[in-house]
Amino acid sequence: MGCLPILLLFPLGAGVGYLIAGPIGALWGAGIGLVAGIALTGVFIKAMRDRR
Repeated sequence: MGCLPILLLFPLGAGVGYLIAGPIGALWGAGIGLVAGIALTGVFIKAMRDRR
């Protein structure tokens, strides 16, 4: 479940990037989605550990 933000934001970023700027935009969107997903995964894991 901790990887869910990556699985959601990576294809979402690629799709939005493709709609905005074509194939090059899809690469940028996928990269931004991947970075955002990794960051949100870290936030999610930290929140789960601090909950105890």
